[in-house]
Amino acid sequence: MMNWGAILAPYEQVVDELKVKLKRMRAQFENESRHSPIEFITGRVKPIPSILEKAEKKEIPFEYIEREIQDIAGLRVVCQFVDDIYTVVNMLRSRKDLKIMDERDYIKNEKESGYRSFHMIIEYPVETIHGQKTVLAEIQIRTLAMNFWATNEHSLNYKYKGRIPTAIKARLQRAAEAAFKLDEEMSTIKKEVNEAQRIFHRK
Repeated sequence: MMNWGAILAPYEQVVDELKVKLKRMRAQFENESRHSPIEFITGRVKPIPSILEKAEKKEIPFEYIEREIQDIAGLRVVCQFVDDIYTVVNMLRSRKDLKIMDERDYIKNEKESGYRSFHMIIEYPVETIHGQKTVLAEIQIRTLAMNFWATNEHSLNYKYKGRIPTAIKARLQRAAEAAFKLDEEMSTIKKEVNEAQRIFHRK
């Protein structure tokens, strides 16, 4: 019988440590009275049934799960504006405490479904009682509008077991375009929004 607690502990540590570091990045911007590209951060370790389901679907032997399943540890960075996403991406690229293994830009190259987000696969070292262990993790960076859309699409995929009816798919695609147009419109007034937020925080 596998000791899932021991297997997943380093992934939990990765999520906890990266959430703290990303929140500190956000706080540094606020302390300098600058617009933070990070609105909020969430993180999770993939549930065991989801890991096993993905391994079965992709025909991954158990001994290769940690190497082949790259999103056992997952973090989501949510931003206000589209260009904030690329600010966060560049900050992560410059960090010395993690190594970027892969990047996928689903904003400039959105998926057929309409899904938009920026994905990074990273290697991150954690200290355990058995020494240092390098763990793979996925970081998704998206706007509030993209996150709203993706959360609802995920729920529908779960409900329909990945086979969303054609009519609902078409509506989702239209909603994705509307969400992106909202992001584009908000980007045109970013300067005014940032100034308003600075005034509010000063008060």
